[in-house]
Amino acid sequence: MPATSTPLSASPQRASAPDHIDIVPVRHYGRWAAAVAAVAAVGGLIGSLAKNANLHWDVIGHYLFAGLIFDGLATTLWLTAAAMALGLVLGTLIAVMRLSANPVLYGLSSLFVWIFRGTPLLVQIIFWGYAAALYKKVLVGIPFTHITFVQADTNSLLTPAVAALLALGLNEAAYASEIVRAGIQSVDPGQTEAAHSLGMRPALTMRRIVLPQAMRVIIPPMGNETINMLKMTALVSVIAAHDLMSNIQDVYAQNYQVIPMLVVASIWYLALVSLLSIPQAWMERRYGRGTSQGGRTSAVQRMFAGAVALGRAKKESDR
Repeated sequence: MPATSTPLSASPQRASAPDHIDIVPVRHYGRWAAAVAAVAAVGGLIGSLAKNANLHWDVIGHYLFAGLIFDGLATTLWLTAAAMALGLVLGTLIAVMRLSANPVLYGLSSLFVWIFRGTPLLVQIIFWGYAAALYKKVLVGIPFTHITFVQADTNSLLTPAVAALLALGLNEAAYASEIVRAGIQSVDPGQTEAAHSLGMRPALTMRRIVLPQAMRVIIPPMGNETINMLKMTALVSVIAAHDLMSNIQDVYAQNYQVIPMLVVASIWYLALVSLLSIPQAWMERRYGRGTSQGGRTSAVQRMFAGAVALGRAKKESDR
């Protein structure tokens, strides 16, 4: 007897889809509890500091905008800009040398990076500040002969500001060279081969093809190096370079208000670092266009976007 199939009319009918779907946002009670606890802790700390008489807020307010502080700020800013410019230019040159097939160029550049990355920055600052103890005069001429073109006294040539610039700039060049080298190596070698096939010279290829693409990798760590350089200028106070920290130390050596003066220095360093973070974020978005990370928004924009999305979800759930 042949098997009979079940008629289609006998199959159960599918349930019809609902006309309206309620959107219920997920409740993250643990996150809100942690946020409340964190805000309470920060508020308690700020309140404790505000009421602490040992901080001497009158001293902080008196010296926060003093002329001596602005003189130190000017020195700190130009040291940061000049040292970063020197480090970036020299670091790019050293990075290209380290990628060269010439063993002499590779060896010299590797030796430079090894020395300036292997010794503490504070040691380098003190070395340049007291270089006159090693060489009383700076001579420029033909080596191993008595022929001299330029001669100058070391103390008059290497002032504290110049010594600080050399120490910061050369130290930064060693780190910048590794950042630039990593950025160059991140570019597909096919880009260079295609440029050479079109008749472009190696120098032109590096400047017009490789480096613009490498900037996506170079910009974020180089921005951090700039911020770090701003803070590292405080170390030049050991050779009295008249930067912000040097002037702060001169003040609290006279009035013995160490903590209030350190608060003044911290406020200015935080303000300068916050200002430097703005162009860094802009440059990261500028050179990151066309990539999956190129459309990233700032933390403030993400916070407002999250608040708007949460409000929309709440309105939908209330309907």
